[in-house]
Amino acid sequence: MSTEDVAHSRLSRRRRANSPAGTKKRRDVWVTAEEEAALIGKAARQKVTVPNLLLTAALSESSETPTERRAAMAELMAIHTLLARVSNNVNQIARHANAGDEFPQDAKAALAYVREVAMRIDRTIEGLM
Repeated sequence: MSTEDVAHSRLSRRRRANSPAGTKKRRDVWVTAEEEAALIGKAARQKVTVPNLLLTAALSESSETPTERRAAMAELMAIHTLLARVSNNVNQIARHANAGDEFPQDAKAALAYVREVAMRIDRTIEGLM
């Protein structure tokens, strides 16, 4: 076996390396047949075992909890409502500006608010990444 084959076999291991202290705790997880099929499929795509998939997903810092996802969705719904209100205000300003020659004084405030909402959207999207 060449050194390239040894390096490749170490990189493609499906099983975690043994811990020097040995296994300390065992956790049993009960899943439905559909959940089991989904776990097996995802583990196969990632070329890991199901226990390894569960462990890395649970301990990953970048994984998102359902609570965090619900909070992000609530934030996006609030932003959607804000944009609906802002678009209504912009339509009213445009209608007023088209009716006469003067540009409304509150247009600058409306545009500043649009920029604020746009920055809030950007922060929310960055938080989801």
